Amino acid sequence: MTQIVFNNVTKQFSTTVKALDNVTFSIEPGEFVFLVGPSGAGKSTLIKMLIREDMPTAGSIIFNDENILEYTHKELPALRRRIGVVFQDFKVLRSKTVFENVAVALDVAGVPMYEIENVVPNVLNLVGLLDKIHRMPHQLSGGELQRLAIARALAHEPDVIVADEPTGNIDPKASEDILSIFKQINELGTTILMSTHDKELVDSLKKRVLKLENGILVSDKKGAKYD
Repeated sequence: MTQIVFNNVTKQFSTTVKALDNVTFSIEPGEFVFLVGPSGAGKSTLIKMLIREDMPTAGSIIFNDENILEYTHKELPALRRRIGVVFQDFKVLRSKTVFENVAVALDVAGVPMYEIENVVPNVLNLVGLLDKIHRMPHQLSGGELQRLAIARALAHEPDVIVADEPTGNIDPKASEDILSIFKQINELGTTILMSTHDKELVDSLKKRVLKLENGILVSDKKGAKYD
């Protein structure tokens, strides 16, 4: 089963501006893939397409053998539980504790409390935040806030984690720690698609690299560096 397929995907904003231009690629289960390119290349648009926050002008997007462009509005929450998303700006709930930030993602999906109380410590332990379980977000560093965001994305045991510039707002040491967590998640079998400008992170792993320029997929190489 091919997990993610973008087939001739185009997103046109006007007669002269294309955010994505006939983009085609596929990702197999368990792959670790970097998505790189300059600002405005189309990386964020591609991610929004995958989680159905936006729709292409043309083409198809297949996830786990299903065309997600045909999903109804009611089917989208289930899709987004199967694709965990980690954003650059953390998007944590500042009025809730570390535990509550992860728990709320499960609570809104109707997960019973006894299960929440089991799952949350497990994912916090995976990202190294178990000892901060009762802290408030203002008591965490930038790197710890991003770990919290990863924990929340992991709560539903998704098939794929999509990370949109996850090290953009944290220091180099914290970035290394975050990359180590993503490597561990990937080794457990979860597919990773990471959008990044961080050349050093990409070069250190030498994973598959998809490169976008002006909405066009100009390179797709395995064992590659940023350039």
